[in-house]
Amino acid sequence: MVPSSYDIPLHDIKPLMEVPESSFTFFVVGVVVLTVLVLGSSYLLFKHFKKTKLHNQRKADYKALKNVNFKLSKSAAYEITKYGRTFAYDSERLFEAYKNLVERLEAYKYRPQVGAIDEESRSYYKIYLEMIDV
Repeated sequence: MVPSSYDIPLHDIKPLMEVPESSFTFFVVGVVVLTVLVLGSSYLLFKHFKKTKLHNQRKADYKALKNVNFKLSKSAAYEITKYGRTFAYDSERLFEAYKNLVERLEAYKYRPQVGAIDEESRSYYKIYLEMIDV
C-alpha cells in the first residue's frame, strides 16, 4: 500500500479551532445601548424644555403693552410704539389701527416737556389692545 499525502502526520500544524460567533450578540447589545441613550437624552431634553417653557415674545410684548404706565406719558408713548409694532403686521386692519395710534402719540415723543396723554389717544390704545390676538 502506497501512503498518500493525506495520511502523512503533520507535527508542526495545529488542528483548526472553533471560533465562537458573537457578532450578532455585540450588534444587539450595541442597538440596545444606543436606543437607551437616545431615549434618555430625548427625555431629558423634553423635561428641560417643559421646565423652561420657551419664551414667547408675542405674549411678553402683549403683557408689556397692557401694563403701560400712563403717569409717565413720554415713556408710555415710546413703549406703546415699541411693543405695538409686534402686532401691527398681523392684519391690514390692525396695521391701520397701529398707524392711527402712533400718529396720535407723536405729540408726546419728541418734545422735552409733554403733558398727560389725552383720553382720545387712550381710547385708541384700548381699541388697539382689544383687536390683538395673542
